[in-house]
Amino acid sequence: MGMIVLPMYQVVLDTNVLVSALRSKRGASHRPHRRWQVFISVALILEYEAVALRHCASLGIRTSVAKDIVDVLCAVGRQSPIHFRWRPLLPDPEDEFILAVAGQCQFIVTHNKRDFEGVEQFGIRAVTPREFLASRHE
Repeated sequence: MGMIVLPMYQVVLDTNVLVSALRSKRGASHRPHRRWQVFISVALILEYEAVALRHCASLGIRTSVAKDIVDVLCAVGRQSPIHFRWRPLLPDPEDEFILAVAGQCQFIVTHNKRDFEGVEQFGIRAVTPREFLASRHE
């Protein structure tokens, strides 16, 4: 009997998903990856770290915990080649590097889908963590 190989989905996580995962272990943002690969870049990892450290006090977590989480993302993430040819496209220039990392991805997982309107033209879907997991991509 042949083995069934499940597809691996490529995703980029918006920083708001990281903050949401730090805030609560119960939400969809906190679910571990199973059949999906997180794409990262140096700029995105630096942003993750800055945002996580900025929210430590308000979330009641130690900075070492935030740094450990970023380290895990570095360990499991796949470095993405950066694609800048379509810039600028998004309403917020701060989100452009997330789109640049998403060049080889199918999904941008975010809580603010409206920030990524227009990415469909590149074959990328902006979805919330709940939508992503509900569509059986876990």
